[in-house]
Amino acid sequence: MTVATVDVNTGSESIRISIRGEIDLENAATVEREILEAVSDRLTAVSVDLTNLIYMDSVGIRILFDLASRLQESGMVLELTAPLDSPARQLLDISGFGALATLSPPSSQPPSAAG
Repeated sequence: MTVATVDVNTGSESIRISIRGEIDLENAATVEREILEAVSDRLTAVSVDLTNLIYMDSVGIRILFDLASRLQESGMVLELTAPLDSPARQLLDISGFGALATLSPPSSQPPSAAG
């Protein structure tokens, strides 16, 4: 059984969601439900910490893209934290997620110019 733990710390206008373990098809619905239940309309910013996420497949990326779209529609800011050398960060970078949300820490390499 795949295990992911979603921890939520709520402030007056922001929320920090930390996800530990693994996200895959087996537990994706539960992880997504826990994230969406934590996000309310009164928030202005949502931070998702993936530092302790050891595995995420395409369904995890879909959850994050859906969250980013939902927050953009509501005018909320999304920031994702994932170490530069982590598998989660590699997926976020490859998928172009930085166009939808702030990725922290910022990439050490600027985007290359086409040429």
